[in-house]
Amino acid sequence: MSRIATVRPLNAAAPAPPGISRALTLLLATATGAIAANVYYAQPLLDVIARSMGTSAGAAGVIVTVTQLGFALGLVFVLPLADIVERRSLLTVLLLLDAAALAAVGFAPGLAVALVAFAALGLANVAAQVLVPAAAHLADDARRGRAVATVISGLLTGMLLARTVAGVVTELVGWRPLFVGAAVLMIVVNGVLRRALHGMDGLPGRRVGYAEVLGSTVRLYRADARVRVRSVYGALGFAAFSVFWSTAALQLSRSPFSYSPAVIGLFGLLGAAGALAANLTGRVRRHTHPLPTAVAVTLIGVAYAVLLLAGHTLGGIIAGVLILDIGVQGLHVLNQRVIYDVDAAARNRVNSIYMTFYFVGGALGSAAASLMWSQAGWGGICVTGLAVTALASVLWACTSLRGRARA
Repeated sequence: MSRIATVRPLNAAAPAPPGISRALTLLLATATGAIAANVYYAQPLLDVIARSMGTSAGAAGVIVTVTQLGFALGLVFVLPLADIVERRSLLTVLLLLDAAALAAVGFAPGLAVALVAFAALGLANVAAQVLVPAAAHLADDARRGRAVATVISGLLTGMLLARTVAGVVTELVGWRPLFVGAAVLMIVVNGVLRRALHGMDGLPGRRVGYAEVLGSTVRLYRADARVRVRSVYGALGFAAFSVFWSTAALQLSRSPFSYSPAVIGLFGLLGAAGALAANLTGRVRRHTHPLPTAVAVTLIGVAYAVLLLAGHTLGGIIAGVLILDIGVQGLHVLNQRVIYDVDAAARNRVNSIYMTFYFVGGALGSAAASLMWSQAGWGGICVTGLAVTALASVLWACTSLRGRARA
């Protein structure tokens, strides 16, 4: 029987963390960023892919939808397995599927094949979400916050640089070699991680059924208010992030900016500030205290106020992007630090709950932004962002000031 079929007990005490070196933390951060980038390469290339396959840009836009759907299914049905099977073996399966899907995209003869490959790519790309709880598991209590923050910084950097890399590589050699090259990179990442993580998983325990795994995930959500509260914070934070980034290209491509797509893509590099914020938030010792969360939510609100008042100027856009990314990513790290303290033996299931809420929030934010842009333009976008911030503020007041839940 393969090792991936062997499971650990659902309710057994977690083994003592073996500790994690700075080098291994940086390796996990780099690998997480490389994996996370896979689902973002296509987003700036939809027109190019559509022309290459002889279809419309609207039809090619379904690529984003099926990729997100595959990722959502992976979060719900695959990620919880990382608590009960050997993590290294699960990563191998996911990364090899990732590589196969990327190669299939690169060689796809038409849109139908490409859509199936993108759906598989989204599903397999939950491998990145396996590595974040892995860092939390391997680190001791004193280093856990910094380790998680560093790996999240790598994930964010991969997401942000993916669009820039996609544009540059496509300009030089075309979009198909981009995906084939990414497939090769996933094979390399798999080999490196298998070597680096050898012997670092806990010993497997009793067998449990898959239905029991999923059932325990639901019970975790119901049983702990911290998971519920932080999941909603995550949904609202990513909704605020998506409201802006779903329409930023529209704002920057019209007067008074009239920037080209290449120039617009460079604005994503400003998100590196968010990665820096993630690292700094990892150093906050009292991460369960209401104040750090209040600061993060306030920064999101300030960002949208700046974008509303000065979004017609380059300086206003840059300031707004910097503040927004710092607030959103700072909140994200605080959320994950709190939920990883809930149950050391169930971190992947807790992360499955959190990230499902997170991406549902992002999807709702993108949908709201699309509607508001057509109805009210840039002003409507900023008001929507402020409304999302107001909801997060209400949540903070209800859970922190009234003490109804441990936030």
